[in-house]
Amino acid sequence: MLEIKDVYKTFHPGTINEKKALNGVNLTLDDGDFVTVIGGNGAGKSTLLNMVAGVHTADAGRILLDGIDVTDLSEHKRAKYLGRVFQDPMMGTAADMWIEENLALAARRGQHRTLRWAISKKEREEFREMLKPLGLGLENRLSTKVGLLSGGQRQALTLLMAVMKKPKLLLLDEHTAALDPKTAATVLKLSDQFIEEGKLTAMMVTHNMKDAIAHGNRLIMMHEGQVILDIRGEEKKKLTVEELLEAFTKASGAEFANDRALLNK
Repeated sequence: MLEIKDVYKTFHPGTINEKKALNGVNLTLDDGDFVTVIGGNGAGKSTLLNMVAGVHTADAGRILLDGIDVTDLSEHKRAKYLGRVFQDPMMGTAADMWIEENLALAARRGQHRTLRWAISKKEREEFREMLKPLGLGLENRLSTKVGLLSGGQRQALTLLMAVMKKPKLLLLDEHTAALDPKTAATVLKLSDQFIEEGKLTAMMVTHNMKDAIAHGNRLIMMHEGQVILDIRGEEKKKLTVEELLEAFTKASGAEFANDRALLNK
């Protein structure tokens, strides 16, 4: 479903601020893979996700999505293939629009724009049914402006909007980092549910080692712009945080450097 072939990215080349963010990354995600991505500070995790999303262009290498070469496609042209949830709950939705209007935008993504905007009674009922499983009471607040929702409610809504059209790839960019632990657990549970029910292919960047181990069928660890560990299947299920740190040190020859990740051991 996703092929990243020998991708390089350097920011501010030739200056004192030069930073090699990706250094020959090779990664393949099969259809239905749910991959968690973790790494130290500056390892290239978010750059990799942004590269797939088209936020950054590759200096070299190719990116293929379901067999389609998207390397040179702009971010907005790739959007029809992707679902994305950001770290900031304020992103991914229109704060001044109602819940039902946000859902309507997501439902009509990729369709030709017309002057017709009215939300039909049938659509409204469909939205209510979609919102009920969230367990947040949003199905009774369709005419509430999204900006009035809590961070957790908004992130759950953004997640629902991201999966509505069954994207070829779902990108979760530290999407629970700004939430309190209880709310983060709820959003992660919903993420697992949507991915499993929709049989989606997904990539989740996280700073939380426990979450990286507990979710998905594959765990990828990055260091200095490269994938240094790819753990899957039974090996991943049995993995502990201590074993992951030990494997990182052995593979990289360095100590793991991510304060937030270490605090969540």
